[in-house]
Amino acid sequence: MSKEKILEGLQVIVSDLAQQADGHQIQSRIFLSQGFNKLATKYAEHAEEERGYVEKCIDRIIDLGGEVKLEAKKAGVVCKSPVDWVKYDLQVSKDGLAWLGELVEEARTDYTTFDILKEYYQDEEEDMYWGEAQLELIEKIGEQNWILQQL
Repeated sequence: MSKEKILEGLQVIVSDLAQQADGHQIQSRIFLSQGFNKLATKYAEHAEEERGYVEKCIDRIIDLGGEVKLEAKKAGVVCKSPVDWVKYDLQVSKDGLAWLGELVEEARTDYTTFDILKEYYQDEEEDMYWGEAQLELIEKIGEQNWILQQL
């Protein structure tokens, strides 16, 4: 186990997941303005959940004696189309899981960090499965029928 790699990974989660939580909150408000109440609620709750993981990672960095940084955020994607958003968010989950899996493996002997990362990984995996299921449903019932279900 490399403490430095774990601290770097936790900091990446803090920075990137805080950005992602903000993006999900923005998407929630956009969906609400469009009348997509189910999607608005889902992404508002998701943003809060992500902020919880950010807090856990900040606390763990502190516990490990690391220095928490407030890093600059890059511009994020915002979509007006719910279908475009689901596609984008699914790809973010897939990309994130590939990277996160390596970090989970790195932390396997640091049980506290491992538990935090494993829980976060499982949550992201669930998000990926949800996105895949939604795109399969869109393909089966059509985009307009799916959109009607989101009202």
